[in-house]
Amino acid sequence: MTEFDKSYWAKAEFAQGYRENADNTIVERRRLLEVLKSFYRHFMGAKPEPNVLDLGCGDGIVTHELLKINGSISATLIDGSGDMLDKAKERLKDFGKTRFTKASFQEILSRGIALQGFDFAVSSLAIHHLSMDEKANLFGKIYAGLNDGGYFFIIDVILAPTESLEQWYLLLWKEWMGERGIEGDYCDDRIRLYKDRANDKPDTLDSQLSALKSVGFKDVDCFYKYGIFAAYGGRK
Repeated sequence: MTEFDKSYWAKAEFAQGYRENADNTIVERRRLLEVLKSFYRHFMGAKPEPNVLDLGCGDGIVTHELLKINGSISATLIDGSGDMLDKAKERLKDFGKTRFTKASFQEILSRGIALQGFDFAVSSLAIHHLSMDEKANLFGKIYAGLNDGGYFFIIDVILAPTESLEQWYLLLWKEWMGERGIEGDYCDDRIRLYKDRANDKPDTLDSQLSALKSVGFKDVDCFYKYGIFAAYGGRK
């Protein structure tokens, strides 16, 4: 049994709850997707038939948003959850140039799954399941697999650099969910899971930006941030 199979993400009911409540529990989720799309339009332009890699693709929403910009994209979507991949296949059924692979990040790293020939790689709210060493290894693997000039864009939760900032960031999150009617045990559970180091292992933004730079990425920066939620990445 893999580490992913032992996590709550391997449970179909948890994945369903995530999909149903994502817009109300993930701070600025729609804004983060708009930032991603703006980044893609600006840096990728109208590049014909680009190859896009979506790591930890979930239900395929990120690839779907990019396909709205450029319908000629050839997309490879990878996720450890068979249930999520089924939802992604359903969401993207009208797009012909999509491939789906069931594999966790740990399997990608340990089994040597090839990630080659991509113009744009993206991962949304998934990389925080890896330790910092695993994150750095994944960043190196993605860098090696990108075509020259390719980009890597990450949306994820991050670890605050100090305890006092984390307390405020989590309060921001709780207030944000409350404004959308998410309160009580469900709200508290979401915040608790962020701190559940058995499954979630967020690292600081500085640590991850440094790791991206260390494997060779250029133009590395944080593109958007709201509390513990951030968009960041770089160019090969």
